[in-house]
Amino acid sequence: MLSVQNLNVWYGAAQALFDVSLQVAPGELVVLQGLNGAGKSTLLQAIMGLSPRVSGVISYENNSISAWESHRRAQAGLGYVAEDRRLFTGLTVLENLRVAARGDVDANEAQVLALFPALKTMLRRVSSQMSGGEQQMLAIARTLMTAPRLLLLDEPCEGISPVLVESIVDALLLLRARGMPMLVAEQNKLLAERADRVITLVAGQLTA
Repeated sequence: MLSVQNLNVWYGAAQALFDVSLQVAPGELVVLQGLNGAGKSTLLQAIMGLSPRVSGVISYENNSISAWESHRRAQAGLGYVAEDRRLFTGLTVLENLRVAARGDVDANEAQVLALFPALKTMLRRVSSQMSGGEQQMLAIARTLMTAPRLLLLDEPCEGISPVLVESIVDALLLLRARGMPMLVAEQNKLLAERADRVITLVAGQLTA
């Protein structure tokens, strides 16, 4: 479903990724591990078309998307949850959900609130007044409102309470059970232990 072949990424003269190749099959949960600075975020950003200088081939649903702008990749079904969440902090939970919505808004909204029931009680809350874990749930839910066919998630369990980590892991596993393929940059062992595959980046290169 997603194929990355010989991906190289540069920031100015500094090379961040070196000939990275990987695949995510339909319905597969692939966890990407690596220390801070290993290139995990860079890899996800490159797949989404957010990196300034890239070489290699990125294919999605048997189409080369290497030359596509990031908005076209999103419209094609790639859903991206950035590490910094990128919420509209002045908007309420409900407004954040609906601003990104595509397709059947009511049906998508019902599905994401069933997946994250804690959000039901705070629909009128401004997102800047949420905890980090609550904001992370909202960030994932907002991306799901775009009706993606593949999810890219950058450190969804980083820096949040253990209780909310379990809620997020449970939600992601439920999505996987429903057939949603995912590539997740994540250090948390709860998710890695349930993944179909775990791959590791070291200094911009995949290790065996």
